[in-house]
Amino acid sequence: MSVWAVLAAAGSGDRLGADRPKAFARLGDEPLLAQSLKRLDDSDWVDSIVVAAPPGWEEPAILLAEELGCSKVSACVTGGATRGESVARALAEVPEDAAVVLVHDAARPLLSDEVIERLLTALNDGWDGALPGLPLVDTIKRVDDEDRVVETLNRDELRAVQTPQAFVASVLRDAYANGDVAVASDCSSLVETRGGRVKVVEGDPKLSKITDVGDLERLGALL
Repeated sequence: MSVWAVLAAAGSGDRLGADRPKAFARLGDEPLLAQSLKRLDDSDWVDSIVVAAPPGWEEPAILLAEELGCSKVSACVTGGATRGESVARALAEVPEDAAVVLVHDAARPLLSDEVIERLLTALNDGWDGALPGLPLVDTIKRVDDEDRVVETLNRDELRAVQTPQAFVASVLRDAYANGDVAVASDCSSLVETRGGRVKVVEGDPKLSKITDVGDLERLGALL
């Protein structure tokens, strides 16, 4: 089956305090974007890649892919004001005959092929979508607008989810065509709203999200 990856890399990264978008902040000796590009390009599970780049950074993203020898990058689109809009623009570049779309955030650079395999295995088993997740170790409380505890949630039923998220291509297209893309926190929420069946597979602790300078230093040490 044809697997296309959408790489969401258009975030501003304001909390990094850098003079450039998050995807081009330095992680080790390279821009953050380089890790996801290389790992998706090297994966035997992925056939083609579409990148959603920050406005004005489309050419640097293309040049980076070329410098890295990432031959699977087929298009680079201008990202939107929100993550959902960026993914929608990239999704429009995925051909109709694609079987699966894998949506990944460049802010989670340490992607392993094992995670991709688990996601695609779930789709092969008949699920509409799949996403990696980790069990929660802390007790979780739901509070009201006064920070009063309303409920203690059963953490055995909760997962902290990550990307990439994988979907049957037609299911994801329907979700984006009919959902509120601008406010969606992730792709799965749109698919769930349309009645799609989404499975959580085993995630990876290394697949954490970079939000500040400390995260860059911590993940950079793992390269």
